Amino acid sequence: MTNFNTAMNELQSGEIAVLGVPFDRNSSFRRGPALAPVHIREALFSESTNMWTEKGIDLRTMSGWKALDDLALSDLDSKMAFATIESAVSELLKRKARVVALGGDHSITYPIMRAYGRKYSELSILQLDAHPDLYNELHHNRYSHACQFARIMEENLVQRLVQVGVRSITGHQREQAKRFNVEIIEMIEKTRIDELTFTGPVYVSLDMDCLDPAFAPGVSHHEPGGMSTRDVVEIIQNLKGNLVGADIVELNPELDPLKITGMVAGKLLKEILGRMLEEKSTHSGFIF
Repeated sequence: MTNFNTAMNELQSGEIAVLGVPFDRNSSFRRGPALAPVHIREALFSESTNMWTEKGIDLRTMSGWKALDDLALSDLDSKMAFATIESAVSELLKRKARVVALGGDHSITYPIMRAYGRKYSELSILQLDAHPDLYNELHHNRYSHACQFARIMEENLVQRLVQVGVRSITGHQREQAKRFNVEIIEMIEKTRIDELTFTGPVYVSLDMDCLDPAFAPGVSHHEPGGMSTRDVVEIIQNLKGNLVGADIVELNPELDPLKITGMVAGKLLKEILGRMLEEKSTHSGFIF
């Protein structure tokens, strides 16, 4: 890995920075996702597999991306952690890097979007998740990992939010979705996924519980009836839009003793990186 400050000076325009964001103080049920970034990187580099994507990109030899050190967040409260995350991502974006963040609980997407929203005026989010995370507050916490997309939409940080894989949604969150004009493709209507098209820059926020627990048991909130690993891989590979960033969140290593979910996360990271590298090489006019 490359030290964050050193990497800031080494990053080239359009390169991808894989940034660990080990923060889980806004988890509503149990802690653990703060331990995930190191496990996802270990899976990516694991000698039990290789670093070739399914479309033939060898990440081990391919330039254009760097794995950075984790941000130092363990001693920070939510306010300070969010400020640190936002500042780090802002600095990377100023260098014209693209960021893939490894969480951490899903609340980290909010400060990341505060940085991205300043960079991209017409940004869309594709959220892969069992839950819409649109609560106004949960357990008296407006910054819970179940509230971040309400904060993002309140601040008009993105022009479009599309949620795929949802299968646990309350009446309140349906009202919130209407209020913010959120597009939701629930699992009971998953065939609509093939119709998805984005114009302009798109950011993928991938909660590991979008997957059925049979494929990703190492998460804090098990919601049966979800997507398969193949479903998610194909969504990444076939995404219609300019992929400018992503996060992978909510892996809980404490619930993943066989490292099955960690390997799935590593696989999805590999395909996200391949998709972003492939896009740069095939779109000479790409604007960062």
